[in-house]
Amino acid sequence: MLTDIDPRNLIGRKAFDRNGTKIGTIDEVYLDDATGVPEWAAIRTGLFSRDAFVPLEPSELIEGVLRVPFERALIKDAPDFGVGRHLSPEQELQLYHHYGLDVAPPHAFPDHDFGKLAGSEEP
Repeated sequence: MLTDIDPRNLIGRKAFDRNGTKIGTIDEVYLDDATGVPEWAAIRTGLFSRDAFVPLEPSELIEGVLRVPFERALIKDAPDFGVGRHLSPEQELQLYHHYGLDVAPPHAFPDHDFGKLAGSEEP
């Protein structure tokens, strides 16, 4: 969804749930370690509340606000990992399961010979 948007431009934008109810303001954006694509947004849910992680893939940036296709209650109940730290693969998996999203299996490399080993000579 947001692959063509600079993640720094998401910080400070408002986020709304599937019903148009305001969730809060985007505090941080987390990138996928392998691809560098924005994957999660941490949304400050209130003045004295914590940040809630939401997936960016099914979300949409429409007219300058992030539309998240989940209800506010589900978002507020998302696992709390704190912000400002790296999300581990286990934490990401918990978030995917919380939102009922499919997790793509890791890319499998084909099982074939990639070439000769250095120092090995074939006649």
